[in-house]
Amino acid sequence: MAENDAPKHVTYEDAGVDTAEGARAVDAIKAAVASTNRPEVIGGLGGFGSCFSMAGFKDMEDPVLVSGTDGVGTKLAIAQLLDRNGTVGQDLVAMCVDDVVVVGAEPLFFLDYVAIGKLKAETVAPIIAGIADGCRMSGCALVGGEMAEHPGVMAAGDYDLAGFVVGIVDRPKMIGPELVREGDVILGLPSSGIHSNGYSLVRKVAIEGKTVEELETPLEELGGESLADAVLRPTTIYAGGLIRALKAGASIHAMAHITGGGITENLDRAMPKHLDALVDRGIWDVPPVIEYMIDAAGLTDDEAYRTFNMGVGMAVICAPDDVDDVAEALEAEGFSPFVMGEVVAGTGKVCYR
Repeated sequence: MAENDAPKHVTYEDAGVDTAEGARAVDAIKAAVASTNRPEVIGGLGGFGSCFSMAGFKDMEDPVLVSGTDGVGTKLAIAQLLDRNGTVGQDLVAMCVDDVVVVGAEPLFFLDYVAIGKLKAETVAPIIAGIADGCRMSGCALVGGEMAEHPGVMAAGDYDLAGFVVGIVDRPKMIGPELVREGDVILGLPSSGIHSNGYSLVRKVAIEGKTVEELETPLEELGGESLADAVLRPTTIYAGGLIRALKAGASIHAMAHITGGGITENLDRAMPKHLDALVDRGIWDVPPVIEYMIDAAGLTDDEAYRTFNMGVGMAVICAPDDVDDVAEALEAEGFSPFVMGEVVAGTGKVCYR
């Protein structure tokens, strides 16, 4: 073999993957992960798989595991632009745990997947800290995850997130559309703002073309808040409080997590085929940042209610005789429920008046 044909020495680091930085990132998140532990967690970080004991649930009549997965979407692009990565982890957890809680499932454990162009502990640590915050709020354990470096596939400063949750509910205690009856009352739980849906539109009408300085300037239309603060406010996590309310005896028939598709395309998922959700528009306060985006995009009411949560992050449905007790249980968990509509005869859709 000619000398110039000899194979070159190319390390994994030469190819763009820094395993030493990966180890440093793991060290940086260990405390945050440990802070979410539940008694059922077996072992810790470092194994090939995560173990969780189910012994504590053996008294359930018919235990059902409920799983969910989701991401944060293009809200991440704004976090990366502003170099504010500390709250998107909470968004990730919220999008997952508040999906499984609608059947009455208690979130048990959570796993995350972080894909990043160039791994830096300083970037990843606040993301995982935010995930840990969300897990503590919802009562589930962060039992594992993956940080994958993708040089040549993603730009160095880009990252994407995915989350996975597993919860449990006793089948006789499951809630859902089959329990909903004509005359039931629909309660809304306020959102903190846009949450994590509609951000492709948000970026197009309010973010693109603006400098970081402009985005961080307080605006009168937002009550003195900046666009940066308003659009990156983390998603409210309802799961922990809702599970405690259910365990305390709150008689809830069904719930709907108001995410992509807004009220129009989520509340109907809590309706049986012969009933409609009749929602009273204009009786609750819509967050200023959502009003700002509606005006910037020139949306009609119908378009707005199909795009944004309109100030309602979770809808809770119960019998009219139980409204006061359910509202009291929700208030005890720090929520501010309000009546937003009722259940009427129909064909399984959302109507407005």
